[in-house]
Amino acid sequence: MSGGALPGGVPLGDGVLALVLALAAFVPTLFGIGAQIGDLPERPASALGAGLVLAQALPLAVRRRWPAACLAAVGGAFAVHQALGFATTFASVGLYLALYSAGAHQPRHRPALAVAAAAGYAALAVVLHRLGSPQSVPDYLAFFLVLAVAALLGGAVRTRRTDEAQRRRTAAEAATAAERARIARELHDVVTHHVTAMVVQADAAQFLVGPAPERATEAMAAVSDTGRRALTELRYLLGVLEATGDAATGDPATVDRAPTLGRVGDLVERARRAGQPVEFTRQGERRPHGVDVELAAYRVVQEALTNALKYAAGQPTRVLLRYGAADLRVEVATDGPAAAPARGAVGGALRGSGSGGGGGRGLAGLRERVRMLGGELESGPGPAGGFAVRATIPSDPRQE
Repeated sequence: MSGGALPGGVPLGDGVLALVLALAAFVPTLFGIGAQIGDLPERPASALGAGLVLAQALPLAVRRRWPAACLAAVGGAFAVHQALGFATTFASVGLYLALYSAGAHQPRHRPALAVAAAAGYAALAVVLHRLGSPQSVPDYLAFFLVLAVAALLGGAVRTRRTDEAQRRRTAAEAATAAERARIARELHDVVTHHVTAMVVQADAAQFLVGPAPERATEAMAAVSDTGRRALTELRYLLGVLEATGDAATGDPATVDRAPTLGRVGDLVERARRAGQPVEFTRQGERRPHGVDVELAAYRVVQEALTNALKYAAGQPTRVLLRYGAADLRVEVATDGPAAAPARGAVGGALRGSGSGGGGGRGLAGLRERVRMLGGELESGPGPAGGFAVRATIPSDPRQE
């Protein structure tokens, strides 16, 4: 009911509630229904009594904005109304609502407010007793318990609301951490692969300048092309970081270069241009997959080729994509040694990317990514030497 607001920021629903309760207090069929404790001789209706009736209802308009003030106004009006012996009206129900609102919406000084309310009720009981009320101590205690239940219900709602907000914050923080980890893995895969290829190509160019200058020119052109591809993918990731809930925006050419299975051939071609003999095979009928599945498979091939360039440069490498009815299988196998880096500069500069035997950061991150999609990734020495990376990813991934 709080879809709008009245002047002063008062919720529209609370204003309507206060007005309805005030009007209901003067409906004849509702006379005698409400909260009552004094049982003093009934006094005839008067303007003062009508004012006290309204004072028990109208303050409910601010029951959520200023719950303590609402309780003080309603409680004070109820106490005077009872002490003067006016007839019970439906407006006295406002006392229960004010107590509930104080329990549910009072943000600060809650214990002090509870003590003040209890002290006010004790003072009312003493006044009523001296005015000749027939009520006994058990009667006052029973009515106090009813009032306490109203306040405790409000407190329970507040606790539940606070716990739910905390759960939402925790879930949001976990989602943010997961997204940061995903982006970190993306940046790691992009930078490691492209920089490794550039270093290998640059090293090769140094040896080709003398005997084959034309091949050196080709190698340097490959370095330039690899650098541009790295910048393109980094721009795409930055576009994702800058997105605010919608799809990443930016240069259409950049978004079009987002890594997918259709670009695995580009990875293979770049590895070949860097001097790595790579055989690329597709098996089965190609079918569309989700973005997460295609990106994970792309990164598996990218990381495996990066390791091949680093640690088994020049060794035959085989890339296999197998499209199944329920899953996608990726296998990258490299002949030759599985550990020692091909050149000290490459291995020393990029040793953290996930090497063969150690299952470094690159492969560890990929393993976690594939597992989150419900798949499995295995890596290790091949039966005839070399190193192999195998991943099986369900076509319809489940998030765990």
